[in-house]
Amino acid sequence: MGEMSDTSLLSGIPAPRGPVVFKAACPDCRARLELSAGSLRLAIGASRRTTFYSFTCPECGSAVRKPAGERIVELLTGGGVRTLRLHSTV
Repeated sequence: MGEMSDTSLLSGIPAPRGPVVFKAACPDCRARLELSAGSLRLAIGASRRTTFYSFTCPECGSAVRKPAGERIVELLTGGGVRTLRLHSTV
């Protein structure tokens, strides 16, 4: 009886999903974290060694920097993480 939900008014349009959340772990305090795109930074360098993502652990305040392979880069850029492209000076 009258079970019309708000989503039925938007037929054919998928319901908006919540903000993208990335799971990470802090190597210092070992906290398991869920970070928003705004909490992460991605740096894309000329090589795999200079491509990484970073964040500040909300639990202990540590600055964390981890290598980012191709798949991680794809996920982070697709999720709206701010990206910095590093250019070689050589």
